[in-house]
Amino acid sequence: MRWPWSKDEHDKPPVKREDNLDFTDWSHYKDPRNVIAVILLTTTTLFSARLYRVYLRRIDQAGSIQANFWRRRSLFGRVTSVGDADNFRLFHTPGGRIAGWGWLPWRKVPETSKELRDKTIHIRLAGVDAPELSHFGRPAQPFSQEAMDFLTSYILHRRVRAYVYKRDQYERAVATVYVRRWLRRRDVGFEMLKRGLATVYEAKSGAEFGKLEDKYRSAEKWAKIKRKGMWAGKKKDYESPRDYKTRMTAPEPGR
Repeated sequence: MRWPWSKDEHDKPPVKREDNLDFTDWSHYKDPRNVIAVILLTTTTLFSARLYRVYLRRIDQAGSIQANFWRRRSLFGRVTSVGDADNFRLFHTPGGRIAGWGWLPWRKVPETSKELRDKTIHIRLAGVDAPELSHFGRPAQPFSQEAMDFLTSYILHRRVRAYVYKRDQYERAVATVYVRRWLRRRDVGFEMLKRGLATVYEAKSGAEFGKLEDKYRSAEKWAKIKRKGMWAGKKKDYESPRDYKTRMTAPEPGR
């Protein structure tokens, strides 16, 4: 019922938007529900960005590895090719199967050379030196093919983890590499040493072992005693990969 002295709401003048909103009133921003929602959203966004940048960002090549990554982090991925008896190509799959690699449609490892071009990291096994295959008209060293065949069968198309130490002069990531074999994690360089298919790396400077030098030298000593692989022949006929490379790069007499 409307009283004679009352006013109808429709008789009131319209209120302008700028009059209805008090832009200097921050009370609604101080509402705990709004503050908590903003904090949660910001924290989640920052955490997700850091998680991707640190753990889930794919690295295409050794040159793309940042300085703070070396000696602190590892690379997990699939071996796509073996180029020599002590180096190979790795397609980085950060997060592994948990991150969808291998089962999500958009998380597949490329298969063809064309698809893999400029998308793999060149890895050099740390602390070991394998016999040299024939290159540029140079003869192959004894047991070089056996070493190549072993490395290929041991890691090709398998998932490995590489603990990277530095980038060498050939733009390769020098790393200790582990692979799962029969549910056990195997050090690839160590396995080659104890089979007599590699020697401990003997460069004058820049050799990397990742605190495994003593273990590697013990494996090499054991292979020598057991006359495994390249240690099976006569001592006078033995030439280390380092000596072989030095001899092949030395200038010929008279030149």
